[in-house]
Amino acid sequence: MLLYNVTLILEDSVVEEWLQWMQETHIPQVMATGMFLSHRLLKVLDSPNEGVTYCTQYIAENLENYETYQTVHAPALQEDLNERFKNRFVAYRTLMEFVSPIS
Repeated sequence: MLLYNVTLILEDSVVEEWLQWMQETHIPQVMATGMFLSHRLLKVLDSPNEGVTYCTQYIAENLENYETYQTVHAPALQEDLNERFKNRFVAYRTLMEFVSPIS
Protein backbone atom coordinates (compact mmCIF):
# COMPACT_ATOMS: atom_id res chain seq x y z
CA MET A 1 0.00 0.00 0.00
CA LEU A 2 1.20 3.47 -0.85
CA LEU A 3 0.26 6.91 0.40
CA TYR A 4 0.37 9.73 -2.13
CA ASN A 5 0.50 13.04 -0.27
CA VAL A 6 -0.14 16.40 -1.93
CA THR A 7 0.69 19.41 0.25
CA LEU A 8 -0.48 22.87 -0.78
CA ILE A 9 0.37 26.18 0.84
CA LEU A 10 -2.36 28.60 -0.16
CA GLU A 11 -2.76 32.34 -0.02
CA ASP A 12 -5.35 33.26 2.59
CA SER A 13 -7.55 34.90 -0.06
CA VAL A 14 -8.25 31.61 -1.91
CA VAL A 15 -8.64 29.13 0.92
CA GLU A 16 -12.46 28.97 0.96
CA GLU A 17 -12.74 28.76 -2.83
CA TRP A 18 -10.02 26.11 -3.02
CA LEU A 19 -11.53 24.05 -0.20
CA GLN A 20 -14.95 24.00 -1.85
CA TRP A 21 -13.42 23.12 -5.24
CA MET A 22 -11.37 20.31 -3.69
CA GLN A 23 -14.32 18.74 -1.90
CA GLU A 24 -16.89 19.14 -4.67
CA THR A 25 -14.79 18.74 -7.81
CA HIS A 26 -11.13 17.75 -7.58
CA ILE A 27 -11.16 14.94 -5.02
CA PRO A 28 -14.21 13.29 -6.65
CA GLN A 29 -12.41 13.46 -10.02
CA VAL A 30 -9.25 11.89 -8.57
CA MET A 31 -11.24 9.13 -6.89
CA ALA A 32 -13.23 8.51 -10.10
CA THR A 33 -10.00 7.43 -11.80
CA GLY A 34 -10.21 4.20 -9.80
CA MET A 35 -6.51 4.37 -8.97
CA PHE A 36 -6.97 5.04 -5.23
CA LEU A 37 -8.81 3.17 -2.50
CA SER A 38 -9.48 6.12 -0.21
CA HIS A 39 -8.52 9.69 0.56
CA ARG A 40 -8.44 12.25 3.35
CA LEU A 41 -8.06 16.01 3.48
CA LEU A 42 -6.14 17.55 6.38
CA LYS A 43 -5.34 21.08 7.50
CA VAL A 44 -1.86 21.60 8.91
CA LEU A 45 -2.18 23.46 12.21
CA ASP A 46 1.48 24.11 13.01
CA SER A 47 2.87 25.02 9.60
CA PRO A 48 5.90 27.30 9.68
CA ASN A 49 4.85 28.76 6.31
CA GLU A 50 2.88 31.89 5.53
CA GLY A 51 -0.60 31.15 4.24
CA VAL A 52 -2.71 28.10 4.99
CA THR A 53 -1.39 24.57 4.47
CA TYR A 54 -3.49 21.53 3.54
CA CYS A 55 -2.52 17.95 2.79
CA THR A 56 -4.58 15.68 0.61
CA GLN A 57 -3.70 12.02 0.99
CA TYR A 58 -4.68 9.20 -1.32
CA ILE A 59 -4.15 5.49 -0.67
CA ALA A 60 -3.05 3.38 -3.66
CA GLU A 61 -3.09 -0.39 -3.55
CA ASN A 62 0.13 -0.69 -5.54
CA LEU A 63 2.80 1.16 -7.50
CA GLU A 64 1.14 0.30 -10.83
CA ASN A 65 -2.04 2.18 -9.88
CA TYR A 66 -0.05 5.18 -8.69
CA GLU A 67 2.06 5.26 -11.87
CA THR A 68 -1.05 4.93 -14.05
CA TYR A 69 -2.58 7.86 -12.19
CA GLN A 70 0.57 9.94 -12.70
CA THR A 71 0.89 9.25 -16.42
CA VAL A 72 -2.75 9.07 -17.52
CA HIS A 73 -4.77 11.25 -15.13
CA ALA A 74 -2.57 13.64 -13.14
CA PRO A 75 -1.46 16.00 -15.93
CA ALA A 76 -4.98 17.22 -16.75
CA LEU A 77 -6.08 17.34 -13.11
CA GLN A 78 -2.99 19.30 -12.08
CA GLU A 79 -3.44 21.67 -15.01
CA ASP A 80 -6.95 22.45 -13.81
CA LEU A 81 -5.57 23.30 -10.36
CA ASN A 82 -2.84 25.47 -11.88
CA GLU A 83 -5.30 27.39 -14.06
CA ARG A 84 -7.86 28.00 -11.31
CA PHE A 85 -5.41 29.09 -8.63
CA LYS A 86 -2.46 30.32 -10.67
CA ASN A 87 0.29 31.98 -8.61
CA ARG A 88 -1.75 31.65 -5.39
CA PHE A 89 -0.31 28.40 -4.05
CA VAL A 90 2.80 26.27 -3.77
CA ALA A 91 2.48 22.50 -4.01
CA TYR A 92 4.72 19.57 -3.34
CA ARG A 93 4.01 15.90 -3.64
CA THR A 94 5.45 12.84 -1.91
CA LEU A 95 4.93 9.12 -2.27
CA MET A 96 5.28 6.95 0.82
CA GLU A 97 5.09 3.22 1.43
CA PHE A 98 3.36 1.81 4.50
CA VAL A 99 5.84 -0.01 6.71
CA SER A 100 3.27 -1.32 9.18
CA PRO A 101 -0.33 -2.31 8.44
CA ILE A 102 -3.01 0.36 8.36
CA SER A 103 -4.97 0.23 11.58
